[in-house]
Amino acid sequence: TWQKFAPLTLLYMTHNHLNHTTMLFVGLMSALIGGWAGLNQTQTRAIMAFSSIAHMGWLITAITMSPSLATLMMLMYTTITTATFLPLATMKTTTDIGTMWPLSPTTLTATMITLMSLGGLPPLTGFMPKWLILKELSSTGMTTLATLLLMASLPSLYFYIRLAYLTILTTPPTTTNTEYKWRFNMTHTKHTAPMIMASTLLLPMTMTLYSTT
Repeated sequence: TWQKFAPLTLLYMTHNHLNHTTMLFVGLMSALIGGWAGLNQTQTRAIMAFSSIAHMGWLITAITMSPSLATLMMLMYTTITTATFLPLATMKTTTDIGTMWPLSPTTLTATMITLMSLGGLPPLTGFMPKWLILKELSSTGMTTLATLLLMASLPSLYFYIRLAYLTILTTPPTTTNTEYKWRFNMTHTKHTAPMIMASTLLLPMTMTLYSTT
């Protein structure tokens, strides 16, 4: 996530001098490529990396329409990604996610909700920036681009739902079915709970946050 700050700073400074049609096309292709390339990944970090590429497409589209909207989306995306990465830091593959249920079911349940939020499903916080971007595109007469951008995000939503499904498995997705805790204890930081709450419960504050950015 932090790698986005440098290119976003350049886009903030130069977006008025760039061709808006080109930027919107780049945003659409970034969302499509990020979702498409992440479909067959089994490493959680690779999935989150392609997720970052897909969200960068939404950010480029937002900064073309409204820099304040891009700021709000970046804040929301940083919050949700942090809440997702904190529990997933000890899980390297999708198989590892399924074996964590006996050790920490509460953490995996919260991870499932944050993954749904990262996918942009209502009524979670992740729906907020996509909702506002689609509203801006529709209000300026670019309903075709809004539809294409929404369809380009469907592959990303698929692998978020696949990860969320793995978090609620009560038995590991392996040939050896065991209920023993074979892992070390998970380390929970004090920032995990506030981040999870912010990534799931901020949708009612949409207009307030949008007017203050």
